[in-house]
Amino acid sequence: MMLTLNMSNHSAIQNLGTVTNRILVVEDEDSIRELLVLGLEEEGFEVVALADGHTALTQCQAQTPQTQDFPFDLIILDLMLPKVSGLDLCRFLRYQGNHVPILIVSAKITETDRVLGLEVGADDYLSKPFSMRELVARCRALLRRNRLNIAADTPTIQFQDITLYSEEYRVLVRGVETNLSPREFRLLELFMQYPRRVWDREQLLDRVWGIDFIGDRKTVDVHIRWLREKLEIDPSQPQYITTVRGFGYRFG
Repeated sequence: MMLTLNMSNHSAIQNLGTVTNRILVVEDEDSIRELLVLGLEEEGFEVVALADGHTALTQCQAQTPQTQDFPFDLIILDLMLPKVSGLDLCRFLRYQGNHVPILIVSAKITETDRVLGLEVGADDYLSKPFSMRELVARCRALLRRNRLNIAADTPTIQFQDITLYSEEYRVLVRGVETNLSPREFRLLELFMQYPRRVWDREQLLDRVWGIDFIGDRKTVDVHIRWLREKLEIDPSQPQYITTVRGFGYRFG
């Protein structure tokens, strides 16, 4: 078995890696596993290497299946592993609901083998022998695709120049991240969910502070003023949060 550790043009592709990406390599052949670790670490990846499927399965079973909580950003998986096969490990991860990208590397090169690997849940299939340069390129493509999928699944609310990421508690105003307090964030989220709707103070207190809130109703006005200072180009002439005299506040 020959793995080509082709590091030509290394300097040209090194900067494309991301040090935050953590890769699990499950490969029983010592020489290939060591070369994979060396090549991936040279490209800036953090690598955890295991020699058998059972150890990998045990480690994965102990983790939360959701991709965002899973400790690895990508798994490189051989098929012919001792104790637990790569196919069984792949099946387990997908049965768990884990969508971490999986790249199979295998000496099995027939079309049937490739189709089977993809059908059980792998995202890509690379036959041995292969060059390190190609493997790194495939890893980056899978990581890039996964980031796009996660971003697409993240609930966002957009209104003109304001983007609110509900699950990340982030707000971009004219492309710049803006720090909001929890109350400010909830208030803005409510406004953006119902643009043009007019809210009076009592309604905002019930929805954002809770029906058990005990305090001055003018706390709403204070938070509106703080929000305007963070959202508006000119807070004295607000374009986003406007006052509807005699009724309350309207967004948009």
